[in-house]
Amino acid sequence: MKTPYKNIYNILKLNRFIVLAVVIGAVLMCIVSILMVVKLHKETVDNAFVVNTDGSVIPLKLVSQQENLKVEALSHLELFHTYFYGIDASNYEKNLEKALWLGNSSVDALYRQKKADGVYNRLLQYSLVQRILSIESKVDIQNEPYRFETKTIFEINRGSITDTYELISTGNLIKVDRNFPKNTHGLLITNFFEKTLRKIKTNEAHNGH
Repeated sequence: MKTPYKNIYNILKLNRFIVLAVVIGAVLMCIVSILMVVKLHKETVDNAFVVNTDGSVIPLKLVSQQENLKVEALSHLELFHTYFYGIDASNYEKNLEKALWLGNSSVDALYRQKKADGVYNRLLQYSLVQRILSIESKVDIQNEPYRFETKTIFEINRGSITDTYELISTGNLIKVDRNFPKNTHGLLITNFFEKTLRKIKTNEAHNGH
């Protein structure tokens, strides 16, 4: 024989089951949500996005960003050394102006020193041509500022005479805002220093190239 008390007991039992099921369901949902957030965060950290030249967005792994940084750093150094040392009477002003956008006051100070020493006047007076033969750079991109050393081999044509030189330059690279088209890589040369300059033989230059 059923009694009201027995019905109440069954109802309480059912209510407890429902509450327990709701609590377990809520806990499971929280766990799933946390796992999804963690997964999404990991994917976001592992991926970055760059805008291509045509405006499309391209996913880029952070690991690749380090490789990309090295490529950009080497390209920045090659561009700078080409502008700063690959000069002649017709282009030196334009090239030096471009080079100064790629470095800080240490580059400007060296430029002013060369100007005061009459380097560019001799370039004009004797119609000298400085032509770059090769540029090789080593960059440590582990920590900013990024330390670099560059070996530039160039020749100076004096008409009937051509002399070849090897220049070792050092300095650091720091990140700055990109400036199109004056500083497309978003890097700036600091603490620039001409470490050594030596005259080399022609066959030595070709072997180095």
